[in-house]
Amino acid sequence: MEQNCLIRDRSLYPSGLDKIEWVRRNMRLLNGIEERFRAEQPFTGLKIALSVHLEAKTAYLCKVLKAGGAEMFVTGSNPLSTQDDVAAALVQEGMSVYAVHGASPELYDTCLQHVLASEPDIIIDDGGDLVTMLHTRMPHLIPKIRGGCEETTTGVHRLLAMQKDGSLRFPMFDVNDAQCKHLFDNRYGTGQSVFDGIDRTTNLIVAGKTVVVAGYGWCGRGVAMRAKGLGARVIVTEIDPVKAIEAVMDGFTVMPMAEAAPIGDVFITVTGMCDVVTTEHMSRMKNGVLLCNAGHFDVEIDAAGLKRIAVESRQMKPNITGYRLPNGNWLYLLAEGRLVNLASGDGHPAEIMDMSFAIQALCARELTVNPPKEARVYAVPEAIDAYVANEKLRSIGAGIDVLNDSQKEYANSWKV
Repeated sequence: MEQNCLIRDRSLYPSGLDKIEWVRRNMRLLNGIEERFRAEQPFTGLKIALSVHLEAKTAYLCKVLKAGGAEMFVTGSNPLSTQDDVAAALVQEGMSVYAVHGASPELYDTCLQHVLASEPDIIIDDGGDLVTMLHTRMPHLIPKIRGGCEETTTGVHRLLAMQKDGSLRFPMFDVNDAQCKHLFDNRYGTGQSVFDGIDRTTNLIVAGKTVVVAGYGWCGRGVAMRAKGLGARVIVTEIDPVKAIEAVMDGFTVMPMAEAAPIGDVFITVTGMCDVVTTEHMSRMKNGVLLCNAGHFDVEIDAAGLKRIAVESRQMKPNITGYRLPNGNWLYLLAEGRLVNLASGDGHPAEIMDMSFAIQALCARELTVNPPKEARVYAVPEAIDAYVANEKLRSIGAGIDVLNDSQKEYANSWKV
């Protein structure tokens, strides 16, 4: 095995390069940022440790950062979302990559350790595993770190918990809550990619089924909207009364999971919380139900409990495991309860991740040109959000109006 990589097979790189080239052609924001970084070289002499779902769009982000002078150390943020040919392609491009599809928990942990052993200057995280490992097991590396960026809701929740108890020791940008991230990536990206993954795996129709969506945050909104558009009857479960009212006013039925359990045909969890679908719920479900998760960690559906109560289990086809309950009903768990859109598909569309990864790249640059001073969670600067929005509009041939001087004066005056 080569010193700078821990991957399945380096010879897989040709198809990985093809995948990266395809998304590059459809990620125009990152195209422009790549040119800008190549000229500016903001990361010269710096090491970036990145843990994001390792597929083609992430790989192109890595290439953009490398074009800016960074030495890249890359791993995945979920064992089932790593694509081995893409990992091989990044090694071919001269990066240090430690990621294997289907890695055991022990191997996944080893890959994280390899990336952090590079003694990075900047962290780009998705779910918080790198940051957590640094603080709990490799704190001697923290003084060198300028800061980092967190991609997803689950990771931001972990960062805020660290900030609250005073554990966080370097600045982190909350990329997830940038306007041009969560309004589009979480809603439109998750909405489409979840059903891409389900359809690719099951080859079953959505129309006419009852889809239960657990959680009505931005991801849940997107999933519910797409399920409705595909012809499903949609039930939403929530713990937040405000979000529940919003779901009702958006036209969805809202009820507790215990009431939805015997009704639903497809259950999709997008909460970021553990034990959302329990064995008690499963024991009340119909024969043939599909269970899948679109939250970051595989804790939302009690897969271990399902295995425990089942009297028989069978691999029905790739990424579908069937479990027969004592009452004779079969329940089908997709992608082992991991992220169905990435474990069973290619994740969010390229044009969506173009916006999210543009914010990631520009926030990483911010850590070099205007670094935050305090060890806390920072919002993405408004200028970055505005830049990404305007460039996205320009790239798709759209434009907006601009206030003239009299309108600006009116907008800033308290007099009519």
